[in-house]
Amino acid sequence: MKNIRQMSYYVDIEVKQSEEDIFISQERYTIEILKKFNMINSRSVTTLIETKTKLSKYEEGDDVDPSYSKSLVGRCLTCSRPDILFNIGLVSRFIESPTTTHLKVAKRILRYLKGTLDYGLLYSSSKEFKLEGYCDSD
Repeated sequence: MKNIRQMSYYVDIEVKQSEEDIFISQERYTIEILKKFNMINSRSVTTLIETKTKLSKYEEGDDVDPSYSKSLVGRCLTCSRPDILFNIGLVSRFIESPTTTHLKVAKRILRYLKGTLDYGLLYSSSKEFKLEGYCDSD
C-alpha cells in the first residue's frame, strides 16, 4: 500500500487539514475570477448589495452582453461560498437580458469577494454540536 500526502488542492478548492478540522476555501479561484473581469484592483465592499436595491426585468440602463453576464454569474455560482448564494441567485434571474444596473449588482458581489478572500468552510471533528448565529436587526 502506498502512502500519499494529504490533499491540498482539488477542483479549484484549497484544502487545509489538521488533526481537529478541515478548512476549504477558494482564494486562488476567486482571484482568477477577479482578474478575468478586471476587478482585481477594485475597492472591496463589506456588503453584498446596497440597501433598498430592487431589481426587475425592466431595469433602467443600457443592455449589456448577456454572455459576459452569464460568465460572471456562472463563475460566482461555482464558488463554495454560502454567503453569496442568495445574491447570485437574485442576479441570475435577469441573466437573459441584463442591463448595466444588473451588471453593477453582479460586480458588487465581486468586490465583496475581493474583501473576503480568506473566507471558507471549516469542518470540525468536535464531538460537541455547537450552533452559532448572529443577527443585526435595525
